[in-house]
Amino acid sequence: QVQLVESGGGLVQAGGSLRLSCAASGSISSINAMGWYRQAPGKQRELVARITKSSSTNYADSVKGRFTISRDNAKNTVYLQMNTLKPEDTAVYYCNAEVATYSIGSYYSYWGQGTQVTVSS
Repeated sequence: QVQLVESGGGLVQAGGSLRLSCAASGSISSINAMGWYRQAPGKQRELVARITKSSSTNYADSVKGRFTISRDNAKNTVYLQMNTLKPEDTAVYYCNAEVATYSIGSYYSYWGQGTQVTVSS
């Protein structure tokens, strides 16, 4: 089994910063891409940022220049540094990872439980 555990969400004023972390654990043989998604009330889940195993990144236009995604392959962890936060960044943020386990050679997509980020104006 694979678990993704997020941390770092909370309440912050507009213009502030937060850093999200997501650690993958279990019988992991390899992790391909990792990413962060978010879902605001009444809206669909959307990609925020994604990073490949070789650390190539892509971002939603709405967060470019403000958010930075990174990963530590030795710790099976992905981070999201969020700066200059805006009220429209308020959402539940979900971690996603493409993981292969020792028992199953293929990559499957796993999700974390989500962490709330609230930005007050």
